[in-house]
Amino acid sequence: MAELAVVSVRKSKLQKYIDEGNKNAMIVAELGEDPNEFLSTVQIGISLTAVLTGAFGGATLSEPLAAAISFIPYSEAISVIVVVILSTYLTLVIGEIVPKVIALNDPERVSLKVAKSMLILTKVSRPISVILAKSSSFLLWVMRIDRRTDDIVTEEEIELMIKEGREDGTIEQEEEDIIKRVFKLDDQKVESIMTPRNEIIWIDLEDDRDVNKIKIIESKRSIFPIASGELDDFIGVVQAKDILSAMFTEDEFDVHKIVKEPLVVSEHLETLELLKEFKENQEYVHMSLVVDEFGSVEGLITLNDLLEGIVGDIPGIDEDDEPKATQRLDGNWLIDGRYPIDRFKELFELKENLPDEEEDGYTTLAGFILSLSGTIPDEGDRYDCGRFIFEIIDVDGHQIDKVLVIDLGPEEEIEEEE
Repeated sequence: MAELAVVSVRKSKLQKYIDEGNKNAMIVAELGEDPNEFLSTVQIGISLTAVLTGAFGGATLSEPLAAAISFIPYSEAISVIVVVILSTYLTLVIGEIVPKVIALNDPERVSLKVAKSMLILTKVSRPISVILAKSSSFLLWVMRIDRRTDDIVTEEEIELMIKEGREDGTIEQEEEDIIKRVFKLDDQKVESIMTPRNEIIWIDLEDDRDVNKIKIIESKRSIFPIASGELDDFIGVVQAKDILSAMFTEDEFDVHKIVKEPLVVSEHLETLELLKEFKENQEYVHMSLVVDEFGSVEGLITLNDLLEGIVGDIPGIDEDDEPKATQRLDGNWLIDGRYPIDRFKELFELKENLPDEEEDGYTTLAGFILSLSGTIPDEGDRYDCGRFIFEIIDVDGHQIDKVLVIDLGPEEEIEEEE
């Protein structure tokens, strides 16, 4: 029981007890630091117990039992067999199975209770356990097996624990979804969540004042890039509240007085890194302009975009501009071309990457279609890819606007039908 409890104890929980000053937790941590010697001590105890059980059973039980059944042929042999079976049964149930189950059910509590006794046993048996530990270490060295003392927790293991917690009811569905999205942030580039250049609403200082006023009112946005002539020649960003305040407090409205410097990042920056940039650069407004290697503006990202990347879609925030996926009555899906490819994979529960996803680096459904076709498709074009049939419903200029997705089901089901 002590062996399984100490080996199975979770370091995070043990550290909590150590921080609280629990001396038994410190002993358990010390035992776990050198499992070779600890396991040698445990094995000494198990071996002695087995030997003493056999010796005691043979000396005290077999002879009286043989005398009691002396009227039966081969009574001595039968008595030995009965004693061996009985002692083995009791040893397995009381000495092995039940203690191990108890230890696995609550390794932290059990390990704290047996810590002092195991420490005493370790000290008493140290001369023998050291020999056993050194011998096993030598054999491991001969077999070129390195002993690992650190436990590396991976994202996959954390997700499995979260899934178990969800099934047990200790973790809510929303909590599970948020944690999974946080893990994805570190794998996503900012281009996967940015508003693309052709959809950026920006203020051109060369336009008439009334034109910009209508643009601000109709856009329903709260912050705008500002430039002169070309978006690449951006001056900064302005907030709608500052414009309104300046218009009411100044006789002559000067937009340059309320311009703020934006955070400018590369399109290859990871999303989680952008979140760190927002936190570390408090002097910037919560909008970032995304530029390519030549300095041209590729898109923009707001703090709301990052927030939605963590908690999911937030009702009321730029809902009209959000790419949508709508299931029709016939079961097929009508999806916007700008629909993120990660959300597309979640929608259809795809575990593997789509064809050429890493090589081409596309982040939207339209990018996937372009990678699949190699050319700008026309309305009505159809493409087969595994379990999906993609039909182009609407093309706006050179941009794929609407795609009809026909899902034939997982490949396993397709093969069974064939």
